[in-house]
Amino acid sequence: MRRNLKGAYTIWYRDVIRFSRDRPRIIAALAQPMLYLFVFGTGLGSAMSGSPAGAVDFRQFMFPGTLAMTVLFTAIFSAISIVWDREFGFLKEVMVAPVSRTAVALGKVAGGATVAMFQGVVALLLAPVVGVKLSIDQIASIVGLMLLLATVMTSFGILIAARQKSMEGFQMMMNFLLMPMFFLSGAFFPLRGVPPWMAVLATVDPVTYGVDSLRQVVLRRSLSAEMLGALTVHPMVTNVVVMALLSVAFVVPAVWQFGRQD
Repeated sequence: MRRNLKGAYTIWYRDVIRFSRDRPRIIAALAQPMLYLFVFGTGLGSAMSGSPAGAVDFRQFMFPGTLAMTVLFTAIFSAISIVWDREFGFLKEVMVAPVSRTAVALGKVAGGATVAMFQGVVALLLAPVVGVKLSIDQIASIVGLMLLLATVMTSFGILIAARQKSMEGFQMMMNFLLMPMFFLSGAFFPLRGVPPWMAVLATVDPVTYGVDSLRQVVLRRSLSAEMLGALTVHPMVTNVVVMALLSVAFVVPAVWQFGRQD
């Protein structure tokens, strides 16, 4: 048990160290949310004036969605390191190490989720720029929600990456899944009043619960309870429970698939 815990910690520590030494990656964590907030947020603000989101600064409405976007893309693409390590032979060395493959897989999940949460924290620094005021307890809640969403999406990414043989195949698969998941999550528009088919797709989209919960916490001090209720879909408890269940639902098959690798 001690050896497996040390192995999982080593895999986690490797991912965190690689992130901390990659300064362009950290800078990009700020650049991409800024692009969405100030280009899309300003451009779409007037178009959304007739919706419930138009009653608030549209950049504030989008801010929780950009946090979820940062976590989502970082968590998913953290799993690409599995394919990269397989192509360059590092994964083979890890697989023959005297630790269980379950420990290695859990270390990858923990590493990817931690890095995605860190990038979300970097994007959180933009809150004062868009006029979002956050208290200490809000920040703590936001970090916890980002970590939970990152765990869900990192596990999902590893589940896909465990059977991919090339980076090109993984990237094509992720691009096919990521954009619909992001756009159907309600990051750019409220999900109340959408067509039934879109409501169904949003319900089965894991990212929806992350965006919805982050919006409830981020805008809690900026909007009245009535207005916030018009912009969100599920109760906070529902969002957290669903994400917790999804993390287990993705982690278990991801660890199993990872263990079946040659």
